Amino acid sequence: MKLLQRSLVARIVASLLAISAMALISIVVTMAVAGGSRGDAAAINVAGSLRMNTYQIVAALQRYERTPSMEHQAAVHVLKRRFEERLASDELTSAIPVSEAHELRRQYRLVLASWHNELAPEVNEAVDSRTVNIESLNRTLDGLVNEIDLMVSQLEQNSEAKIRLLSALQILFLGLTAVVVAIALYDIRHNLVTPLRQLMVLAREAAQRNFSLRTQLKGSDELAMLGHTFDTMSEELGASYADLEARVKRKTQELERSSKVMQTLHDGSRSLYGGGNDLCASAAPMLRQVAELLDIGPIRLSLNDPHDNRQIPVLATHAARRPDFCRDHDCHACLISPRPLRLSDTEEGDCVLLPVSVGDEMLGTLEVWHPKEQRLSDSVRRLLNALADQLATAVYLQRRIEEEQQVSLMNERTIIARELHDSLAQSLSYLKMQVARLERMQAKDAPKEMQAAVFDELRTGLNSAYRQLRELLTTFRLKLEGPGLQTALLQTTEEFSERMGAPVELHFDVPPHLLNPNEEIHMLQIAREALSNIHKHAQAHWAAVSVKFHEARILLRIEDDGVGLENDDSPPMHYGLVIMRDRAHTLSGELKLSNRTEGGTCVEVVFTPQTARLITRQPAAESTLHDQGN
Repeated sequence: MKLLQRSLVARIVASLLAISAMALISIVVTMAVAGGSRGDAAAINVAGSLRMNTYQIVAALQRYERTPSMEHQAAVHVLKRRFEERLASDELTSAIPVSEAHELRRQYRLVLASWHNELAPEVNEAVDSRTVNIESLNRTLDGLVNEIDLMVSQLEQNSEAKIRLLSALQILFLGLTAVVVAIALYDIRHNLVTPLRQLMVLAREAAQRNFSLRTQLKGSDELAMLGHTFDTMSEELGASYADLEARVKRKTQELERSSKVMQTLHDGSRSLYGGGNDLCASAAPMLRQVAELLDIGPIRLSLNDPHDNRQIPVLATHAARRPDFCRDHDCHACLISPRPLRLSDTEEGDCVLLPVSVGDEMLGTLEVWHPKEQRLSDSVRRLLNALADQLATAVYLQRRIEEEQQVSLMNERTIIARELHDSLAQSLSYLKMQVARLERMQAKDAPKEMQAAVFDELRTGLNSAYRQLRELLTTFRLKLEGPGLQTALLQTTEEFSERMGAPVELHFDVPPHLLNPNEEIHMLQIAREALSNIHKHAQAHWAAVSVKFHEARILLRIEDDGVGLENDDSPPMHYGLVIMRDRAHTLSGELKLSNRTEGGTCVEVVFTPQTARLITRQPAAESTLHDQGN
């Protein structure tokens, strides 16, 4: 019983079994009743023929009485024997119940008794005496016929009773089947169809992400348990989906905030890397925007002093006053804040200390304060690390640029000193020796002709020194007025083209940023010295300067169509070729002078350039910058 209450399948199976059982019982009962009714019609026919047989016996006796003969007597005996056979035949006795209490059995006994006790003796007596007492025989015959009629009637009633019983049983089983079917349909409708509809509605709503509906199914069968499970699942899915939506919303907000922070970092990098040494004005707006977007702060940046290894506060967001080491009191970048705070006000908060470093070099620290109840997520920490790396890169590049500027300044000074030493200083030294010689001549009262020769040498030396000074000034002006060697050579060729009154061509094919300033100065001075010699001595109508880069080497060639040279030795008192050779040696190159087959001279300088580097120290820092750039 408990199984039927708990299981819908068990109830449906029980209903089907009940319907099948009633159908089987109905068939068996029908077969039994039909089997019991088999022979009733034959028994009724036999019983009905008994009446006809009695009348035939009486008619045969009357014929025998009128004409006694053996034939008529034999016919009476045949009819009598036939009556007895029919009365005792299986067709009749099989339709009569065995029970002695049954009316049909008693009536059959009465028919037997009437025949054996009344009609049969009279028939025998009539045959023996050859006289028929018609009145007595008719009375006996009427009594027997009445008994036979009553037995036939009871046979018919018995057969009809069986048919009524069969009909009643069919109606009974049909009614029971209808009741079982009705109960099964009711159970299926209320416990199967309706719950299934509710489950389908719940499934469709769940597919539309509506988890508020509930089945409200009662009971303990399968669908009720499934409904309870669906309700629990919908409740859990609703909670999970709401939590997931909240998390997606938080993640979306976090991504949007991270995107804004990254955009701020990207926009701030332009001013950060292009702000020169003013780190406060370039970094403070970016730090303040990052603090506002991430709802943190204040943020304080401190840099290490490379001389005494102390921490120097550079700037802080939400600052109430400017830093102690502020260099520009007209700048208010770190003071512009809607709600100024002091670092002392955040003692109850938490501080995240991030290193501002490049490679193994510690440049400073970045302090990020935030409330204790606010936990920094991994994405926020990654953004702060990116901010620290960006600040470290900017600070490192600024320091390296400053150092490189100092190195470049020292290189420029060294180049100027070497140029003055190689040209003007030698001429002044020569003039100093000539002045000392003149003083000795005057002390010895030397003849004026000898002193005049010294004066001529002094005049020539002063002119040469003045010319070299002008060349140096022109060279440095060309370097300062134009970016790179190509511009300086172009101005030089234009200058000497005007001075010579002849075209001076320039062919330049060198990658940019290949030569350092020292190499450019030497190449420019060699070209100017060669063009100056062409102007003074070659009597040329054409000249050309070409610079090419081939097989990792620089080739500088200066050509003309002048008179050429007798040899490659420098004339007395002229140091041009000597200085050119010295410059080529400084470049670790080779100087060649030759006469052109077409006429004129050709000066060639070949050397391997040493490519300049912006930062020449700390390889680890360079690799870090390269990784960040990638």
